[in-house]
Amino acid sequence: MASLRIGVVGAGIIGLAVARRLTELRPDAVVTVLEKERQIASHQTGRNSGVVHAGIYYTPGSLKAQLCRRGAGLLRAYCDERGLPFSECGKLVVALDAGEVERLRELERRAQENGVPGMRRLNRDELREVEPHAVGIAGLHSPTTAITDYRAVAEAFADDVEEAGGTVALGAEVSRIAVAGTTARVTAAGEVLEFDRLVVCAGLQSDRVSRLAGDAREPTIVPFRGEYYRLTAGREDLVRGLLYPVPDPAYPFLGVHFTRRIAGGVDVGPNAVLALAREGYRRRDVRLADLAETLSSPGFRAHARKHWRAGAHELRGSLLKRAFAAEASRYVPELSAADLVSAPAGVRAQAVDPDGTLVDDFRIRRIGPVTAVRNAPSPGATSSMAIAELVAGTALDD
Repeated sequence: MASLRIGVVGAGIIGLAVARRLTELRPDAVVTVLEKERQIASHQTGRNSGVVHAGIYYTPGSLKAQLCRRGAGLLRAYCDERGLPFSECGKLVVALDAGEVERLRELERRAQENGVPGMRRLNRDELREVEPHAVGIAGLHSPTTAITDYRAVAEAFADDVEEAGGTVALGAEVSRIAVAGTTARVTAAGEVLEFDRLVVCAGLQSDRVSRLAGDAREPTIVPFRGEYYRLTAGREDLVRGLLYPVPDPAYPFLGVHFTRRIAGGVDVGPNAVLALAREGYRRRDVRLADLAETLSSPGFRAHARKHWRAGAHELRGSLLKRAFAAEASRYVPELSAADLVSAPAGVRAQAVDPDGTLVDDFRIRRIGPVTAVRNAPSPGATSSMAIAELVAGTALDD
């Protein structure tokens, strides 16, 4: 009997985690990862903040909540096993006023239902014990929220795939997928490959690649660039771990926060502005075809009508460093614009439904022999090994 042929599109952390899991479930299979770039983890994975989320924010019972908790545990065990960096620096969510205290209570309820360990509500004085330079009237502390190096994790996953006999093919951009019965014929870098199962984990290109396989047009990926600053040398002690605002449910993004990095230093941000290219990491990165596709999307237009004020606020922070610094200094009053230097940006692949709603949960679809990951935003990296369990099981289910 011929070996099962399985293809995975995308060598980010989720695609590689799925490929690794497939080699575990079907060691007899021939697993091939197709990546359009010349190195793995080139986009969201390699530009990730490195946070290993504990599951505070997510609606109890949602895929995000379930897979984040399981994924964080699997990831910690994997990092320990492979000697990869993993630091439980902790996260403090700070409320600045009475209205935010009410929302903080809701976060605490969600965290309890999601089984987040060690959560503790703090008063004004207690939060200063965790973050001496922070201000607020209340806080919620998650001591097990951690940081890691997701590029290093992805590289380890790739090594596992290859050691199991799989292949990670770089520079192999998928241009065509033809589904015929139980077979997917994939054209990548001019070569035609046949697979009995195909998994699409294409990140910023996930909607386009999924449509090649016959999936629905929506949800559409809208690229949002997250622009960061970094605390200057000598000012990193302003923040010990992770310092976050209380999310506003009426606002589509989290807002400016402070993230200690596993390699040292503290990033501040991001703000979120529309990227003018799917992979537009700089303001000058413009791809007219990408921009036209975004602007013509019913989902994006509906979203822009609902949230244009929030978008204008984010754009102001993008263009004016002092405005960005003023937002950050609400949590750390000692911080000034002089304490910030530019840091590398990332682009978030945000799926948007036709009514303008940002797709909040993970979304996975099956189209014949093809399984498509259509939405995997934060905590996607945290959840990668748990997502891989779900996706690999779905792909192999007859």
